[in-house]
Amino acid sequence: MELILLERVPKLGQMGEVVKVKPGYARNFLLPRGKALRATEANKKKFEAQRAQIEARNLELKKEAEGVAAKVDGQSFVLIRQAGESGQLYGSVSSRDIADAVTAGGFTVGRDQVALVAPIKALGMHAVPLRLHPEVEAKVTINVARSPEEAERQARGESVVAREETSMEDLGLEVGKALADAGPNAEM
Repeated sequence: MELILLERVPKLGQMGEVVKVKPGYARNFLLPRGKALRATEANKKKFEAQRAQIEARNLELKKEAEGVAAKVDGQSFVLIRQAGESGQLYGSVSSRDIADAVTAGGFTVGRDQVALVAPIKALGMHAVPLRLHPEVEAKVTINVARSPEEAERQARGESVVAREETSMEDLGLEVGKALADAGPNAEM
């Protein structure tokens, strides 16, 4: 299916290009979201007549996104979640959770603008890209912790995940010492 792109689409093309895509991608994604028009003669003429308006609107949206990106880029947001001793979360942090945290921080971001490849499933500091416009990207840091105090420690660079520091040799020595202290007639 041939389409005229109304905005830049990553890995597909620039605004105004006529591209060939699979029908499902066009029907389910590009056409409903207003990113493209079917490449009929009538639509080509309509696009050329409105090209200046579409480009101006796109430029305005890009400038607005660049302004937001300049403010949000490099910011850090804290998410408090329950986790086990090994640092594994009992749930996960999704793009919706990140969008809510960034919005609570004073920036308007939709969950579709959070470019999270896979949900976050561990405690720690995670760099997450935000796609505010097809041509504008910003990075934020998500600090996933069990408590606000733990989040502060993580922000300073400390590891909060409990590590087993006793080796098997140390464990053997401790058992041997306990048996020696108990004496020869100790019951087990």
